[in-house]
Amino acid sequence: MRILAGITLVALSIVEIPSPSRIAFASSRDGNWEIYVMDADGSRQTRITRENDQERFPLWSPDGSKIAYGRQRSTGWELWVMQADGSNPRQLYSGIAAKGHRQWSPDGSRIAFESAADGTRDIYTIRADGSGLARLTDAPGNDRDPVWSPDGAHIAFASWRDGNAEIYVMNADGRSQTRLTSHASADERPNWSPNGSAIAFVSSRDGNRELYVMRPDATALERLTDDPAADQEPAWSPDGSRLAFQSVRGENYDIEVVQVKGRARTRLTSAPKYDGMPSWSSDGASLAFISARDGPDGVYVINADGTGLKTLTNSASLNPAWSPSPASPASP
Repeated sequence: MRILAGITLVALSIVEIPSPSRIAFASSRDGNWEIYVMDADGSRQTRITRENDQERFPLWSPDGSKIAYGRQRSTGWELWVMQADGSNPRQLYSGIAAKGHRQWSPDGSRIAFESAADGTRDIYTIRADGSGLARLTDAPGNDRDPVWSPDGAHIAFASWRDGNAEIYVMNADGRSQTRLTSHASADERPNWSPNGSAIAFVSSRDGNRELYVMRPDATALERLTDDPAADQEPAWSPDGSRLAFQSVRGENYDIEVVQVKGRARTRLTSAPKYDGMPSWSSDGASLAFISARDGPDGVYVINADGTGLKTLTNSASLNPAWSPSPASPASP
């Protein structure tokens, strides 16, 4: 503070208030696929990887402090992790399945992922510091789609070891692998509910790909969707009351939401182009997704009731991932 000609001047510092949530995504806007982050309204789009290789598939840690991602090098795809502002990138594993499912453990200490390094696809876990690599499955067929139970004690997954895809569950260390479903048609893409009481999955057991839900002990099996369209990629809302999913009608992909109780469906998108890769906001009010409705795939956001559609990016973008909790903005 200083006084000038009888007027008191007070120096005020401007404090930037962090965005309540952020969205990570991959974009090729600069000639190469890199990881970016932005505020939920599309502002402050910031590139946080700067390598000559492709970087894609961002995945926030449960506390929002880190981002795991895939990096393509001459030897194949690698699993990397960095701070949410892009600092301290480090390689964890070489040889991941690029489009395979990956997930942080609920406590943020480990990442489950898929690798076909030994011929068939198997499930591994590794600590976030790169130590403690563990191969959890070693069956004749592919093992895919690992998802942690909310308490971190178990991992559900899909396995082809018995001739077609079925849902299995195992302890987090790979022990006690137990088959939950048994059907001649494929059961895959398991997804554990936020409170751990149910597992959603995709099955074509009734002649078409639909969403089903069951308890973790395989009881109380229930079909949630029943539509001529093929329904896939179930994603639980944070409160566990709804599932967002892709609904495929011929060459068109749309995003819908179904209530777990009552099975009421809401179609969020109906553009004659691809809409997919939905990611819930941490409060369950909105979803980010990819759409080709205006040309190259871009990131859009929409309210969970189908209102408020907004374009966030106008350049080629993929793999939107909403931060799980309030996070500080990335450094420019």
